[in-house]
Amino acid sequence: MIKAVIFDMDGVLVDNKELHIEAFALFCERYGVKVDTAMLQTLFGKGNDEILPFLLPASVVEEIGIEALANEKEQLYREMYATRIVPTPGLIDFLDDLKANNIKCAVGSSGPKDNVEFVLDSCKIKEYFEGVANGDMVTKCKPDPEVFLLAAKLIEMNPEECVVIEDSFAGMQAARAANMKIVALATTYSRDELIEGASFDILHDNFTTLTAKYIQNM
Repeated sequence: MIKAVIFDMDGVLVDNKELHIEAFALFCERYGVKVDTAMLQTLFGKGNDEILPFLLPASVVEEIGIEALANEKEQLYREMYATRIVPTPGLIDFLDDLKANNIKCAVGSSGPKDNVEFVLDSCKIKEYFEGVANGDMVTKCKPDPEVFLLAAKLIEMNPEECVVIEDSFAGMQAARAANMKIVALATTYSRDELIEGASFDILHDNFTTLTAKYIQNM
């Protein structure tokens, strides 16, 4: 029986694809780079240490450094999102249902600590999560399963007792590699795109059609 749910953050706790695209586009413009939206979408779920060298000239990365560039981009993202952030539809009711049925919750995100805390605090959902694993706590980003395995460890659960809720291809690959069940959300990608290219157990548009009992019996 499933005893825990591990939530990705971007595209799961918050449906923020368009905002991230806006932030990346504005950030890259500062360095003379025009971002192709379709190409950028293929990078969702990965960490900044993989994304930024792909987007920016090597000379910029070498001169400024990945850490400083990542901090700049994420600060811009938080500033842009601060007045617009809302939880994904149905999330709060679903979290309440999980809590009422004694199902543990954790976060497993490739995002940096500051972004994760920003989302949890802004959406007022921090209290629901017994463990939070972020990209600053791991050495390998998704599709490596490290962040999900760490999240399970933080809440003292075995991988096979966990369901991961993910929106990205890299995240679903990571969850599958961690030997966890997968609920796919059609936020960042369409249902057709996910059906064609991702591996998951069930597919939903948001949290309004998910219940704790359904999760327990996966």
